Amino acid sequence: MPMPTDWKVSLRRLLTSLDLTIACLAAFFVLVFICTLAQVPLGMHEAVSRTIRSFFVWWGPDGADWRIPVFPGGALLGIVMMVNLVLAQFLRLERSWRKAGLWTIHLGLGLLFTGEFISGAMQIDSAMSLEEGQTKNYSEDYRRMELAVVDETDPEFDDSRLFPDSLLQGRAEISEPSLPFRLRVHAWHDNAALRRREDSDPAPRVAPTAGIGVGLTFRPAPPVTAENEQNTAVALVEPVAGDKSFGVYLLSNGLGAPQTFLHEGRRWSLSVRPRRYYLPFTLTLKDFRHDRYPGTNIPKNFSSNVRLKDPAAGDDRDVLIWMNNPLRHAGLTFYQASFGKDDTLSILQVVKNPGWQIPYAASFLVGLGLCWHFFLSLRRTLKAEKA
Repeated sequence: MPMPTDWKVSLRRLLTSLDLTIACLAAFFVLVFICTLAQVPLGMHEAVSRTIRSFFVWWGPDGADWRIPVFPGGALLGIVMMVNLVLAQFLRLERSWRKAGLWTIHLGLGLLFTGEFISGAMQIDSAMSLEEGQTKNYSEDYRRMELAVVDETDPEFDDSRLFPDSLLQGRAEISEPSLPFRLRVHAWHDNAALRRREDSDPAPRVAPTAGIGVGLTFRPAPPVTAENEQNTAVALVEPVAGDKSFGVYLLSNGLGAPQTFLHEGRRWSLSVRPRRYYLPFTLTLKDFRHDRYPGTNIPKNFSSNVRLKDPAAGDDRDVLIWMNNPLRHAGLTFYQASFGKDDTLSILQVVKNPGWQIPYAASFLVGLGLCWHFFLSLRRTLKAEKA
């Protein structure tokens, strides 16, 4: 049955109206305000995730299992504005050189929204901590964890199998064809409080029987969200080969060391650690500088002199990274983020964002469109005055 014509017209007017654009912009201002307030209890990353990069802002009482949407999120507003811009451009905007500036402005705005969607879906933030003289070929994501199963038999090479935390949640057993044993996952918690077991504690359903976790217990806790806090993930994992069990290991990034066992003459280690992103090149911290204003402890500048070695690209050079002057290499950007250990440790923020150039292109198009539109408007005004 065809849609009534008046209904089509009303819908078209709504989706192409300037009122809808203004309403979305006003909602964005409110959303930014909500996100700013949410950064205090949640931290910047979690606040942005729950507001700017979600379809709805959800709310529920503390301790309740239910939540309700209370405001449109940035993803939903972005989609509505994209539809509004595209339809307004193609259905209402005149196709002529006189309106070329407005066409370019709309194209730039659409590209800007597209870049934000790409960043939200594909951007990966991690960190690389380097002490002076140390070399690394990986960064770490402190918001996500992984189970690392490593064959350490060869002292020159670690043969690793990595399982992300998303795979461990709700899994009873993990089988990997390259592993000569299975992994029974008795428990996984994104965050928990570790402590020594006491005689008054109730008997657990499954207790660690091997490794340094024997005698320890834990209590599940809500995941932390603040920028300066890190979850203490806990797993109870039992390697099993055939009918033989190697014991139940309590694994946690809070223990700070892998735990090992022997199987068929080979030495294996188990650990829960921040997820690693391995790089096709290495960075070596040669020197870290922390300059202060004379007579004060106020930081003036901090910078890292690193050695970049990328055999595949034939790149071997020294690079100085300092505030607002990052290193860009192989699709990654390294920012000087923090430092520690009496100015001998440098912490670099590592960002992988395939769409990082899109905002620059979008800004250029919007600026070009504004200049062209104002130029034509000025020329028409001058011609009218002469006439």
